[in-house]
Amino acid sequence: MRRAGVWVCVAVTVVVASLGMVQSASAQEAYVQIEAQPSLRAAEERVRAYSGVFPDVAGFAMDTGWYAIALGPFSPAEAERRLEVLRGERMIPADSYLADTSRFRQQFWPVGAMLGAETFPGSGISQGAAPEAIAPPVVLETLPETTLPETTLPEIAEPVLPEPEPEETLQQARAGEAALTSAERQLLQTALQWQGFYTAAIDGAFGPGTRASMAAWQAAAGHDETGVLTSRQRTELLDGYRADLAALGLESVTDAEAGIEVTMPTALVEFSRYEPPFVHYTEKAGSGVQVILVSQQGDASSLAGLYDLLQTLEAIPLEGPRSLSRDRFTIEGVSASVQSYTQVELRGGLIKGFILTWTPAQAERMPRVVEAMKTSFRGIGDRALDASLGVPSTESGAALMAGLEVRRPMLARSGFYIDAGGTVVTTAEAVAGCSRITLDGGPEASVAFVDAASGVAVLRPAQRLAPPATAEFRSAPLRAGSEVAVAGFAYADVLQAPVMTFGSLAETQGLNGEPDLARLALAALPGDAGGPVVDASGAVTGMLLPRAHTDGRVLPADVSFALNGGVLATLLAANGFSPAPSTGTGAMAAEDLTDHSLKMTVLVSCWE
Repeated sequence: MRRAGVWVCVAVTVVVASLGMVQSASAQEAYVQIEAQPSLRAAEERVRAYSGVFPDVAGFAMDTGWYAIALGPFSPAEAERRLEVLRGERMIPADSYLADTSRFRQQFWPVGAMLGAETFPGSGISQGAAPEAIAPPVVLETLPETTLPETTLPEIAEPVLPEPEPEETLQQARAGEAALTSAERQLLQTALQWQGFYTAAIDGAFGPGTRASMAAWQAAAGHDETGVLTSRQRTELLDGYRADLAALGLESVTDAEAGIEVTMPTALVEFSRYEPPFVHYTEKAGSGVQVILVSQQGDASSLAGLYDLLQTLEAIPLEGPRSLSRDRFTIEGVSASVQSYTQVELRGGLIKGFILTWTPAQAERMPRVVEAMKTSFRGIGDRALDASLGVPSTESGAALMAGLEVRRPMLARSGFYIDAGGTVVTTAEAVAGCSRITLDGGPEASVAFVDAASGVAVLRPAQRLAPPATAEFRSAPLRAGSEVAVAGFAYADVLQAPVMTFGSLAETQGLNGEPDLARLALAALPGDAGGPVVDASGAVTGMLLPRAHTDGRVLPADVSFALNGGVLATLLAANGFSPAPSTGTGAMAAEDLTDHSLKMTVLVSCWE
């Protein structure tokens, strides 16, 4: 109190009593006993050591005369979980167990925790029992009186900013980590996986793999590599993870029409339209990201056909790993302008999957989105996208997908098989300047040899093929006026099927008397070049050549030229091939001739 400018301090006596009572516990409380010591002094030393690691350590006298050190109290289920986790991570002795609390008596740790506490059931100590000892009172000395001038004003102190909270010690970090729930531990593993530091299962067990990933994250974030995250570091990791999720808008999307459920980056894409068998999600706000869902009925053959079709899209670069099995395929594409990931599977007669494409600007984030879509994708229900829904795509088997056009070859010409391994003869023009050559839009092939003088090229497939028909060469020359036909891809890759063009042999030599050429009265198109010229028996009498340059003179549309079949057979034999001679006699029916000729004909595509 203050009297006449004089401050008077009154002595205060504080009595602190340690009652030594046992902590209250009900049947719902459980403890993990981690150690027992024969003496109180030894137990106190050990419990102090444990308290630097665990925030919930307790010490009890036991009815056996020993002193127990335990963790708790927990619910029974939490006690079992804590025992399993801590023992698995070797943070407590391997022989730790769930304590029998009926054997606990007086609690000696934490100091003063047992004031007014009840007893454990069966302990024999009731509430309000007399304390073992009462500490002597602590008396605060009376301070001398001090007189202050009435006019003295207190000085205004400079504001003191709080010191930044110090980083936790390793022991404190372990203690905080030990208190995490299973869901919290799994969330940390998920965040580490998202950041690219963790690749194992999300199980909540912090083994060597998780510890290594934590250390790697700490190193990348500029922290000490302890392998144990402090509270502050856990917050930093999870904040970054949640910020990424918010920026991408990763949400589960269910399309009932397609029968598909998948997590998608909804902040980057938005629904555009149905175009069976595709559902298009176009880029949002110029993100450069697109998603296409695939949903159709089919079988293994349909799956393989879709695999070939998708690889003709500009959105799926040619470079990158890919795999195809009877029930699924994946395609990864990488180029300077676009990257993509495709996953499609066949289950119960339904083909379902997704295509994710993005620009290089999104390259850092998209691998995480790929993983999210891969792990979340599932087909739901027993339906595929209705073919009548929206606007079905009919151009080249889905020529446009979300505005991305089908990849087109630099040049497309015809060719034909000459042996059972799939060797193909075509024109030299068809392979000039190609960085890549494909047969029928699928298998790749390499150039075995080119003869510039005759305009012939021979292609060897990258893998052995099984052609439905092969060429047999006519041994005797045809007479002028004989009926002939050309099998070829007249419309190149626009109409992906060969056609027959009928005509006749006008002359057995060129316009200038060239003996290795034949002039045909036949209206061929550029895509027919390289196709086989056959007679009425189906025997090959030559190979159609590209339309020749005539120094400004325009030839009639029905004038075409072919390399003589005998010359071609001789050239093939000289380069190690074995052209088969014709064994057929007589004329074939028109439909049989067409069927045989088209089966031996192949589309040769030249790519930049």
